[in-house]
Amino acid sequence: MPVSARTETYAVFLDIDGTLLDIAPSPQAVVVPTDLVESLTRLREALDGALAFVSGRTLGEIDRLLAPLHTAAAAEHGAVVRLPNGEIEEAHVEVPPEWRTALSQLADQHPGVLIEEKAHSIVTHYRLAPEAEPIVRRTVTDIAAGASDRFDVLPARMAYELCGRNVSKGAAVRRLMTIPPFAGRKPIYVGDDVTDEPAIAAAQEAGGLGLHVARDFGGQPDKVRAWVKSLVEPDPATRIAADFGIAG
Repeated sequence: MPVSARTETYAVFLDIDGTLLDIAPSPQAVVVPTDLVESLTRLREALDGALAFVSGRTLGEIDRLLAPLHTAAAAEHGAVVRLPNGEIEEAHVEVPPEWRTALSQLADQHPGVLIEEKAHSIVTHYRLAPEAEPIVRRTVTDIAAGASDRFDVLPARMAYELCGRNVSKGAAVRRLMTIPPFAGRKPIYVGDDVTDEPAIAAAQEAGGLGLHVARDFGGQPDKVRAWVKSLVEPDPATRIAADFGIAG
């Protein structure tokens, strides 16, 4: 595949749910289009490895969804970061067992409320029970109130997540930008949710681009996928510059 030398200018960071993949009723119900992994693999090659996924999902889920692609990644909103050499860095954050118990009881009492457990956080989804939003929000907020120095309530799409106060996607992007093959490049971050705002800001602060699915892609992940595919055309750097008005 012909690749412009200017490709070396860029590093690309991609959120997954709501960005690469369409939102589904539950995290387990998402569908990965058949040609997506091929497009991402080609993009990673074109960028000499400077491609990373930055997601609220666990590292295992990221690898399962995008198999056999295996690349740098920030999971659980940055609580787990896999470096390009495969080394894994993890935040020292543990959700108290009593919090997990309380939220499981909440889900039992409100059909449609789903609990997503991770190593360093816990999510309460109410997409299938939107009427439960007030009780979900109140419960999660009350739980975190006694540990506000260590935990934040992170609002997401039809969900609330309890996660470590010093964990963020922005911090993960900054960490990866300190090491090859990301270091010295212009970061381009694409995300769709409030959890992506710190990473969008980090990319902009580093002289790159922070793109929001709603603002820049009409709220449609299929347009993000088409854009990703376009980046592996003969001159991806030129295409990036043309689409978003940045110099190569």
